Amino acid sequence: MQMGFHHLLLIGFGFIIILNNVNGHPIEDLVENLPGQPKVGFRQYAGYVDVDEKAGRSLFYYFVEAEKDADKLPLTLWLNGGPGCSSIGGGAFTELGPFFPRGDGRGLRRNTKSWNKASNLLFIESPAGVGWSYSNTSSDYTCGDDSTAKDMLTFMIRWYAKFSELKSKPLFLTGESYAGHYIPQLANVILDYNKQSNDFKFNLKGVAIGNPLLRLDRDVPAVYEYYWSHGMISDEIYLRIKEHCNFDDYEFPVPHNEPISCNQAIDEAYKIISDYINVYDVILDVCYPSIVQQELRLHKQVTKMSVGVDVCMTSERYFYFNLPEVQKALHANRTNLPYEWSMCSDVLNYSQSDGDTDMLPSLKNIIQHDVPLWIFSGDQDSVVPLIGSRTLVRELANDLNLKTTVAYGAWFHKGQVGGWQVEYGHKLTFATVRGAAHMVPYAQPSRALHLFSSFVHGRRLPNTTRIPIA
Repeated sequence: MQMGFHHLLLIGFGFIIILNNVNGHPIEDLVENLPGQPKVGFRQYAGYVDVDEKAGRSLFYYFVEAEKDADKLPLTLWLNGGPGCSSIGGGAFTELGPFFPRGDGRGLRRNTKSWNKASNLLFIESPAGVGWSYSNTSSDYTCGDDSTAKDMLTFMIRWYAKFSELKSKPLFLTGESYAGHYIPQLANVILDYNKQSNDFKFNLKGVAIGNPLLRLDRDVPAVYEYYWSHGMISDEIYLRIKEHCNFDDYEFPVPHNEPISCNQAIDEAYKIISDYINVYDVILDVCYPSIVQQELRLHKQVTKMSVGVDVCMTSERYFYFNLPEVQKALHANRTNLPYEWSMCSDVLNYSQSDGDTDMLPSLKNIIQHDVPLWIFSGDQDSVVPLIGSRTLVRELANDLNLKTTVAYGAWFHKGQVGGWQVEYGHKLTFATVRGAAHMVPYAQPSRALHLFSSFVHGRRLPNTTRIPIA
């Protein structure tokens, strides 16, 4: 029996719709295979979401399904900091995603401790001007915390339109470093949106931030206390810094009203530490070919140091992402940007004064909306040390009248101390990760995965361990 042309056309059109949206996922964003990628059983997607068509502003994303049971596991968003550094290059392909660049920069190797063992993962290059995210309006590259949060909200709403079956999934917001601003601000605009929306509401279930910049008057003096407590500077220099530097009025960029005696003491501290210490991981050896390359911008003018956890991965990652075949596979760089992909943006003019913002009110609002908050710190990071973060979490708990429900003590992973923790009810947790750096998932992947899995599954970190019998 022959079908009419019109009938065939309708069948064909329906087939195209199915092809373009398999299980609610956009087939045009499906990443079939990245160059040099090991074979895996989960799917990856990458592409763009327009956040302002008139300005031509668009954000690039990379989404990877959970390794197993993707339909049953939550969705976790991860943002790197800077401000102005790539979550694709950082979180996705250096820290917690499923792949790392190979040593030759032409292929990938598996990350056996990827967080996609516990969750579906979404990484976004934000704001426009970072990585492959862009705007056709150059003035958009002058931006700050408020515009970044608004664009991220627009992105998430429109991204869910692409991945409609994920709308009801539990959503967790995570990140590190300057994401101590990005993530709480995004959480708050999401909470505001949920209040006003009569239709779709985000299923926000938790917020977790690693080594986060939260408040300068605590985070900056903690840097010098960390240097001193770890034997990196002398007693005399530390005491001079304490005596002559007024951190209560500290601002981004480095304030010009500090007394000369303060600046002299700080300069002397950095000369003693030298360029041969990686301040983002004080026990890590440096990679000499990359020693002067800066990957992250946080505290750049404060520390004046080279940064990164494994600085030798910098060139491998840079080379891989600038391969035309890699960009094609990721559906990236669709406008042929006049510059190469880099870990941190050279075109972005991000408001430095936004770094002054006290983030505790934003964190307080999150907790008051009954959204659990975890702050975690790698204890080898001297740039945003655990000293400041722990103090700020305690101040936040006191402000909210939260009682300690798990006293400060060790948590365990594989029979060893994974770090230390304190809990204030189910709403607020502070945890350290032993032996971890600023980039916790990269420096201590197994312990970081344990911490993350506990967070997204609503479990406490174990505070006991069984001692094996000899």
